[in-house]
Amino acid sequence: MTSPNVTIHGQTNLLPQWDRGGPAKHRPRPECSEYHQLGGDLVDDCKYHLPSTVRPAVRPSSADGGSTLSAVLLLAGAGILYHGSDLLGLAGIATGGINSLTMMIVSDIVTLQERGRYQGILGSCIDLGNTVRPFVSAAFTQRATWRGFFYLISPLMVVSCALSFFLLPSTMSKGKGLERIKLIDGWGLLTGSAGLICVLIPLSGGGSYFAWGSALLIAMLSVGGACTLAFLFVEAKVARLPMVPFSMFRTPAVVVILLQNFFFRYCYYAELYFLPIHFENVRGMTPLGAAALLTPMVVAQMIFFVGSGLYITRFSRYGEVIWAGFFCWSLYDSQNPLLTLSPNDPAANLRAGSGAGLLCLFDQGTSLAVIVISLIILGSGVGNVFQPCLVAIQAHSPSDLRAVVISNRNFFRALGGAVGLACCSLIQQTALQRALPSTLREIANNSYAVPSLDHFAATERHQIQSAYGDASQTVFISMVPFMGVCLVLCVFTRDRGLMRKEETAMATATAPRPPSDDNSQSSQGSEEPKKV
Repeated sequence: MTSPNVTIHGQTNLLPQWDRGGPAKHRPRPECSEYHQLGGDLVDDCKYHLPSTVRPAVRPSSADGGSTLSAVLLLAGAGILYHGSDLLGLAGIATGGINSLTMMIVSDIVTLQERGRYQGILGSCIDLGNTVRPFVSAAFTQRATWRGFFYLISPLMVVSCALSFFLLPSTMSKGKGLERIKLIDGWGLLTGSAGLICVLIPLSGGGSYFAWGSALLIAMLSVGGACTLAFLFVEAKVARLPMVPFSMFRTPAVVVILLQNFFFRYCYYAELYFLPIHFENVRGMTPLGAAALLTPMVVAQMIFFVGSGLYITRFSRYGEVIWAGFFCWSLYDSQNPLLTLSPNDPAANLRAGSGAGLLCLFDQGTSLAVIVISLIILGSGVGNVFQPCLVAIQAHSPSDLRAVVISNRNFFRALGGAVGLACCSLIQQTALQRALPSTLREIANNSYAVPSLDHFAATERHQIQSAYGDASQTVFISMVPFMGVCLVLCVFTRDRGLMRKEETAMATATAPRPPSDDNSQSSQGSEEPKKV
């Protein structure tokens, strides 16, 4: 089966189309891989744009070429991580490419009706890895060295690379290599990466590593703002194949879901990062204990990933799933007895009256049962949001833009995570400096490490742990408005099923119609008996 019309951003040309007869029939995919931007893991800002421009020049028409190249890059990145953080962007490029390509592969092989089920299975596999990873990394940190964890990644990536090469079919298109290289959005790569780097670095280090009034910080913010404006101009007027095409913003529901992805990823990455810090610094847990305490959240995520996917496949609806997810994620209890009003503690009054999220219940005296229940509710919200939002944004997008919508959805998620870590790091450092006594404020210079409390007096230890607890709660409180915005934005995302109106009309028009009784009778009456 061949496709007569090849669309630039279309997803229908991504992978071989499976025929009922058995083997895969390959179809060319000339330009779709230009949109595999994203560097998913926030390690370095440049990873957001590089996969969208480098991969098409290397192997633009191969379904497994992108994922195999991504696995090779991740293998190389994992092998050199221990040499310094400047090379972490290489691993980010690969992770972003694998993330987008995997979602596109699933979206191309299965119908939108079945996509919820398989995206749920995919998400549960990711969460299974997220369940095991903290224990492995904590064991390496405690028993050997943290570098050993990255040594472990390399052989795993070798296996993934081999599986991708042999199991994913590909068709290499010949010629037109120079034309595809010309389609690379080089100016968008340059301006976008420079804008992200020059904004996020001073934002995360302002007040601690850089003085807010320093010339370096002001210069970086100015250059970052100018590069961001230049990036928008390039994407709108200059790029032949832009990384962020503005045409996808014509659908209001797509814009709303992209904003939701930015905001909930802002909160999710910050929660994953600061919850272990809270457990270790405030409650005095070991890394293994902190990893074990995160397990209920990840297991709940995994269960609701699969459950929400099966629900969408069974009922062809996603609206109530997303509503339930954002409600659980932004759940609060302002009347909880653990948050009682105290005339001597204005911060407690603020937390009790502001409707802060369940994470704001966490302090030194919070029971483990409350923590586990809160994390289970949080995990159920995450599981009902991640993959259903992907199905929703594809259902609201034209078929010729679904591939680019996937990559930009991942881009906004990764960007939200980067901004979230930067902003929450700034909030935590500022709150910690204010909460510590003047004689102990040098501890805030290394706010992420577990402080050694052996040489402090008992009162000073209590002050340090209380300061870390207040800083963590300030971070958790700062996330609540973003999840509230996500919940409100659900009003503008109407569930119209898994097919757009034009697709439904086209399917109805092209469906074969059975002959009616009147037509059959008239045709029979018009036939004359043959004379012998």
